[in-house]
Parts: sequence; structure tokens; C-alpha cells
Amino acid sequence: MLARLEPLVESLGYELVDVECRVGGRDGVLRVFIDAEDGITLEDCERVSRQVSAWLDVEDPIPGQYRLEVSSPGLDRVLRTPAHFAHFSGEEIKVELAQPLEGRKRFRGRLEALDGEVIVVQVDGVLWRLPLAMIEHARLVPVLD
Repeated sequence: MLARLEPLVESLGYELVDVECRVGGRDGVLRVFIDAEDGITLEDCERVSRQVSAWLDVEDPIPGQYRLEVSSPGLDRVLRTPAHFAHFSGEEIKVELAQPLEGRKRFRGRLEALDGEVIVVQVDGVLWRLPLAMIEHARLVPVLD
């Protein structure tokens, strides 16, 4: 779904950060998370929602009933692409790997760098090199002042 929606969202001038799809029963939902350099407003969400809704009506890629939600990625935004990791270097992140690396799947620490196809994360003073291909989920850790 992500690859199919990305060109549409980008044509409107936004970045498609992530898509969550949960269908089945009456509580189905398609969540689309967008971002822009200057942040996201309610009007931005409405604009993208209208276009995505029209596309969904024509393409009908999801069976059953669901509601469409469009929003900003939030403080705990998903990190999915190399560009995301490069942009948020220096921030605290949480990473879960698909398979253990040296007996460990979960990491929480400072994102030091993107080095090719590997991110470098400092956890308790230790630098971990985590291959992007092994990352199942990665998110920013919100900073609440």
C-alpha cells in the first residue's frame, strides 16, 4: 500500500511517512501519516484525505469497510527510510530488529549516524551498528520538555 500511495502523496507536496492498514469487521482503519518541511496542518490532512479517498474509490485496493485517517507522524514518528535516519541523527530512537544481533533485538539510544546501509546507535556508551535490512520497527523517542 505504501508504494502505491507514495506517488500520490508526493505529487501533493508531502512526504508519505508511513501507512497502517487494519481491516476486518466494523473497526477497519487505514492510517496515512504525512509530513512536510514546515510541519502539517489540519488543512494539509484534509487535502491529502480528499485525494487519497478519491484514489481509494477508484482503485478499491482494500476489501471491506474501513475509515481513512490522515495525520502527522507525531512525536514518536516512524523512521523507515535512509533519509529519515540521516535527518534525525543525534536524536534518541527505539529500534526493534527482525532477528537478534548478538543476542539482542531491542535497542534504545542516540542515533549517531547513517553509514551506508547501517545505522549507528549509542546504547549505554556502546556503539551498535544495526543494518537497515534487519530493522523491523524504528521510532523517535519523544522529548517532552
